[in-house]
Amino acid sequence: MYKKLSDEKINDMLRFGISEFADKGFGGASLSSIAGKAGISVGVIYKYFEDKESFFLECVRYSLKDLNNVLTEVAAESDSLKDSIKDLVHTLILYSREHEEENRLYSEIVSGRSEMSVMLAREIEEISAMVYTDLVRKAMDEGMCRKDADPSLFAFFFDNIFMMIQFSYNCEYYRERLKLYCGDSIFEDDERMETELIRFITGALGVMV
Repeated sequence: MYKKLSDEKINDMLRFGISEFADKGFGGASLSSIAGKAGISVGVIYKYFEDKESFFLECVRYSLKDLNNVLTEVAAESDSLKDSIKDLVHTLILYSREHEEENRLYSEIVSGRSEMSVMLAREIEEISAMVYTDLVRKAMDEGMCRKDADPSLFAFFFDNIFMMIQFSYNCEYYRERLKLYCGDSIFEDDERMETELIRFITGALGVMV
């Protein structure tokens, strides 16, 4: 008789899935390898997921859930736009260093398998889009930044910068790109990255101190 997995075992299965998909991409990933590492059979994976694609999609959702939750909380914690930006930048760089596989999986979605990208774009980005747009709009209403900004476009630019930072710490192409601009030492100098990124964003928004 089939025995239902514990939440801990399901989380293990998803974490091993994230690792496999991040290392080998969707096409190269093996459900047999994932099942073996999780201590289950491939058949058990198919008890929970219709096919490889649906399992992959759940791994993506699982991997990005924590980041979205953390960034949403950080953005809402401070009444000061400048403090919110500082906290967001610090959190993002820390997360990028500590969650390499999750960020590489995110890159896999963005750069490949277009049908999945379309399916996930709204689901993944909707919360951050709303949070960042509301943050800029609130700051404009309270006179904390420039009045001529377009909140939705500024939020879009804001999120694009954050996404590129994630990829630059974990994806080979983007790592080389960052080194080309800033030198190899940039990866040992988080303070420089934070300071300049905060300066760039606050300057673009015309943040009032």
